[in-house]
Amino acid sequence: MTEKRLYQTVARSILDMIESGSYPPGTRLPGERELAERFDVSRVVVREAEISLEALGRVEIKVGSGVYVRDPVAMTGLALPRVTPFELTQTRLLFESECAALAATMITDEQIAGLEATIERMKTAPHDTDDGEAADRDFHLQIAQATDNEANVFFLKTLWRMRTEIDPVKRVYSAVCHADTSHRVNEHSEVLEALRARDPGAARIAMRGHFSRLLEALLDASERQAIEDARRRSIENRERFLKSAIGA
Repeated sequence: MTEKRLYQTVARSILDMIESGSYPPGTRLPGERELAERFDVSRVVVREAEISLEALGRVEIKVGSGVYVRDPVAMTGLALPRVTPFELTQTRLLFESECAALAATMITDEQIAGLEATIERMKTAPHDTDDGEAADRDFHLQIAQATDNEANVFFLKTLWRMRTEIDPVKRVYSAVCHADTSHRVNEHSEVLEALRARDPGAARIAMRGHFSRLLEALLDASERQAIEDARRRSIENRERFLKSAIGA
């Protein structure tokens, strides 16, 4: 069974547990290790299953605390807009840069340690893997949580849903992540160092630099795709019209 199908199966099983009443709204789900043993899968698969359930609004992932069941009645049913990868990244640049600046004024030593652990995960997990993507998400989510503002946390989670659930955005991001992983740890480390120094200006600049480079990578990927599409159309036209010319 593929990894994608496996995490969907585990998500369905967890959802069955919730809907059976075993875990009512507000309760904490068993930890990753326990669920991995129960379903005989890796912890990465469990984490991806939980992220997919959070995207559906059925659970809430609280970094450092656990995964909690949400009340379906409280779900917002927020529909995602149709955005391009560039629009999303521009919004993330504006929003997350200010989140980083605000977090720098109030982040705790414990939260700094959490970010350090997340960067260590990035060092060992390729960006285009499930674990690498989860580490990236956790890093940005922890910064939003460090602002001590639930509106910021909610908005960050919604932006990440756009990143993973809107197909055109997901495809372009995946292509960039697969082709360009060399800058990821360094850029996130620069953000962390600014937060460690409790320097709002440096945190803002570091986060803006991260997303500015990502925008450039997205543009490069878009240009490569446009060239490839034009080449493919040219080959198709050549085969079509030369074939008819030979036949004549």
